[in-house]
Parts: sequence; C-alpha cells; structure tokens
Amino acid sequence: MSIELNARIPEGPIERKWERAKFEMKLVNPANKRKHSVIVVGSGLAGASAAATMSELGYRVKCFCFQDSPRRAHSIAAQGGINAAKNYQNDGDSVFRLFYDTVKGGDFRAREANVYRLAEISVQIIDQAVAQGVPFAREYGGLLDNRSFGGAQVSRTFYARGQTGQQLLLGAYQALEKEINAGGVTMFPRTEMLDLVVVDGRARGIITRNLVTGAVESHAADAVVLASGGYGNVFFLSTNAKGSNCTAIWRAHKRGAAFANPCYTQIHPTCIPVSGDHQSKLTLMSESLRNDGRVWVPKQKGDQRPPNQIPVEERDYYLERRYPSFGNLVPRDVASRNAKEQCDSGHGVGPGGYGVYLDFRDAISRLGEARIRERYGNLFEMYQRITDEDPYHVPMRIYPAVHYTMGGLWVDYNLMSTIPGLHVIGEANFSDHGANRLGASALMQGLADGYFVIPLTIGNYLAQGGLTPVTEEHPAFAVARAGVEARTARLLATRGSRTVDSFHRELGQLMWNKCGMARTAEGLREALDEIPRLREQYWRDVNVPGSGDSLNQSLEKAGRVADHFELAELMCRDALHREESCGGHFRVEHQTPDGEALRDDEAFAYVAAWEHRGDDAEPVLHREPLAFEQVHLTQRSYK
Repeated sequence: MSIELNARIPEGPIERKWERAKFEMKLVNPANKRKHSVIVVGSGLAGASAAATMSELGYRVKCFCFQDSPRRAHSIAAQGGINAAKNYQNDGDSVFRLFYDTVKGGDFRAREANVYRLAEISVQIIDQAVAQGVPFAREYGGLLDNRSFGGAQVSRTFYARGQTGQQLLLGAYQALEKEINAGGVTMFPRTEMLDLVVVDGRARGIITRNLVTGAVESHAADAVVLASGGYGNVFFLSTNAKGSNCTAIWRAHKRGAAFANPCYTQIHPTCIPVSGDHQSKLTLMSESLRNDGRVWVPKQKGDQRPPNQIPVEERDYYLERRYPSFGNLVPRDVASRNAKEQCDSGHGVGPGGYGVYLDFRDAISRLGEARIRERYGNLFEMYQRITDEDPYHVPMRIYPAVHYTMGGLWVDYNLMSTIPGLHVIGEANFSDHGANRLGASALMQGLADGYFVIPLTIGNYLAQGGLTPVTEEHPAFAVARAGVEARTARLLATRGSRTVDSFHRELGQLMWNKCGMARTAEGLREALDEIPRLREQYWRDVNVPGSGDSLNQSLEKAGRVADHFELAELMCRDALHREESCGGHFRVEHQTPDGEALRDDEAFAYVAAWEHRGDDAEPVLHREPLAFEQVHLTQRSYK
C-alpha cells in the first residue's frame, strides 16, 4: 500500500503552533505510562536524552547501542558548540532570527514549523544543560560566554572549549544512568538493531544481534524510537566514527518508512586533509576556529613557499574578499565549495594541492597566545599530534570532508515516520536543516528532540489506543529473525577474495567523485550504473572471516556496507532527479554566474520522500510541498 505524507502541522500563527500542539495532544496518565514500553535505538544525545526523559515520565524503556557504553556515542565528537537564542550578548538575536538563519542556511528546503519549534526550544536546552552541570565556557564575570558560527551575524553559540559534544553527552548520560539504576531503563550495550518488526501496520519491535555472543534476539514494545545518527560513512572517508552506519534507518526504510532527501549531505570545510590511502577516517577541526582563524591561499598558482614566507599582499583571503558581510563565517556549504574551487584552480597547498590555510597569526597578535590557547587549546593539540605542525606558529591546513547528513527518514511534526509507532529523532530524521545544516545546530536538534519533543509526542501516539498485546512470540518476529539469520549466513558463506573494507573504500571513492561536493547528471548516471555492478560483485566476492556466533567485527562491517550500497544508489537517484542546486546539493549545471547554488523553487520546493517497493523494483517518489509563510524565498546571499 502506498504511503501518505501528512506532516500534521498545527494550525495558527507559527509562534503558537508548538503550544497549540502540546495542548491538543492526547495524554497518558502517570499510572498508565507504566503499562507502556518503548524501544530506543541509539544512545547519543538524542537517544540518551529521550530514553532518560521517557523513563522519568514512567514509561518502561529499553535502550540499545552498539558501543560498549553510551558515553562512546558519536555525539561525543562534536566540538564547537550548541546554538540557542538567548541573546545574552544583546546583539540582536531572537527566536525568530535563529529560525530565519536556520531556514536560510538550509537554502529554503526545510519545513518552517519544525524549524521554528527548534529555535523556540533552544533556550530551554541551555537551562537544562546548566542544571545538569555541563561546564559551558563563562566570561570573566561568571556569565555564560558565546561565540559565532557560520551563517549567523550574532554570537549565539554556547560552548565548552572544543569538547561541547562530550560535555553535553555526559550530562545526558548521567540522566540515563540514573534511570538505569532506578530500573526504568534497561540498557543493551554491544547490541545492534538489524531489522524492524511491523505488526498490523505498526512498529512493534526490533531484531538485534548481540555483538559479543552473536545471539540474534527479539524485542517487543508499544513504540520504537530510532536515534541512530546519520549515514555519512557511505563515503568511507568522513569525520564520523567508524562504527556509525545507516543500518537501523535503512532496515526501517525497507519495512515502509519513507526516506527523505537522501542526497542532502554536508561537507564540512575545516577538516585535516587526506594524507594517503592508508586512512580509514578523517578528522574534524571545529568550525569555531573560523571565529579567529583567517582562511587564505597563495595568489600565485603552485606556490610552494612555506606559508610564513608568503607576504600578506601575496595572499588571497578569498572568503573575506567574496563575502565581506560574513567573511570567514559563511555557511559550511559555501566555505566548502570555495575551498574546492581554489584547489581545483591550482591555488591549493600541501601534498597534492588539497588544502587551504587557516591562519591564527592575526588573532594571536591581537589577543595573545594565552587567550587562543584557552579557547581552542585541545583542538590545536589534536592538530599538532596528527600533523606534527604547531598551529600557534604555522597556519593549519584544512580541506572539506563529509561530516553530516541532512537527509534521513521522513517524519511528521510529531517526529513519527510513515510507519505508525516508529518515531525518528536527531540526525536519523530529515526534519530541521533543509539542504545544509548550520554549525552548532546538530546538538541543538538532538537535545530538543530527545528532552522536549518526543516525550510528549510519543504519549500522544500511545494515548490514541488501538494497540493489541504483542510479545516476542508473535509470528512477525520469527519471520524477521529468520531473515536476519539468513542474511548473516549468506555473508559468512561467500568466502570471496576481497575484504569488506576494500569494497567500502571503492564505493566511497565512487560516491565522493560522483555524488560529493559537485554533481553532474552525467556523473550521477555513471554512478547509478556502477553501484549495482559493484554491489553484485560484493555479494559474490566479499570475504568475511570467522563465524556468526561470537565477536566478529568483519561481520558487523559486512552487514553495514551491504546497506551502504543500497542507500548510495538511492542518494544518487535523489541527486539526479533534483535538477537544481541547493545547500549541500550542488549540481554543476545549476549555478549562478558567480558560482553560487541556483535553486528552482517552482519545480523543487518540496521534500523528496522515497518509498521502498522491493529489492528488484524502483523506489517511488512522494513529494511534500514546502510552504514559506514567514520567510520569503530569495536567492541566498552572504555577501
């Protein structure tokens, strides 16, 4: 049966929609909450905060993560900060300005109502985190400090040096551990979701594999929440943790959850450049560094002189030149495309010319090394350990890399997918960032969804009734479990000649070249020809050593890469159909005379939600029109 996209956006003025929605929601009384069970897949910021908060409300929660501890979720890697419209700097910020900046930053491809709610809740997140003891940076007088991030002309980003994600995750982790100790949350570490179980059209459980013992197990519940993160590792090289994967959301997609805007991937402009084929991942250098660092390249092509020997007049501070209003703090997609353009034209620096300079000389001269060390000390130390270059005395070399995915499972205003009972939060859904996420907004969305949205909206779903008792003995669980076991057996039985990583690297290179920073119709068609051939070869020639009844990391990777192949094809299909450029989706055929992204609002102002119709059938495209009532559609400009 075909899916229906009903966004369920409340009526009324945008500033009243969330309040109205909360008032109109059906409620579950405290005694009845204890009768309901909820599964949460993922224990990063979104998952941990959701599991802890729902348990505090009285729901019986099972929380799953493939790491050995929730503290190792990839949220811990976030560095620069978290946005909130507190206006502590008295510089003109407001909830509406954060809303506007986010819609504009996403190149007008996000749902207004969801974005406004995010901006509205942002102020509560900071209060929540401070109450938990998150050690945000403070000014000399003790007030919370702020810094700027790309795409904004105000300072609204709260931060804890370069460890903001870690500190916020520890806050959510403490809340989660409190509920585990109280018995409200049962934690399943080292456990990976491998399928979603749908009973009578509703999400009623999951199939998992214990990554230590290999046991395939069933878990039933009244509702399922996916908080499993993004799919940037499709590209092999990314700033994501190596374990980050698309399996949870992809298996849900194959069970009927629409996948929205899969081609919207974010390339972060400040990462340590690739140093060789030996690398398995890339390292992020926080966007916060662009507060004080200046980006430049030599004006002379192929200039091999050490950076400190190149005079100022022979340097091109190209972001400041092209975008005088925002300078080095343009959004990530703009900064990334400009860096690629400089390198492609022969102005790049470092090995192979794949790098631009991020220079702190002027900031150190103005503020002193001690102040810069206080702001970015751990980031500078990390850079020096990796490159053996001292950024206090030599400019950093940076180059764009895959970092985040704005696409994800389609959700309505209540964060429920097209499968009733399946809710999706954080980076795993598509809802808030359009075609480009602004820096410091991922932590904001994860915690908004987990602490403040899903605990209310899941109650609204459960209170509507209609849930029949379902246990792990239901036939649907046996069917799903048999499918997981058969797939595992097939991977182990292939015994081909190539490793999982060799296939993954080849897929990643193909995706970077054909569906990366710059995309063409010709390149995307080539990818759509090559990916199925490579996938067929994978299932014929991959070698997965070991067995399935014990710890086997090759088997873990094999299943994830198999899902990457299928998702990669959908990403290219989505990018090919979208004949425009917007945010992180840059089609070379569609650009302004000065090289900026050129949207086609008449034809493409919609969310592209893809429905899976079977492994041998083409996916079906559904469209959710985007209405812009508060922010007028204009050509995005940061000049």
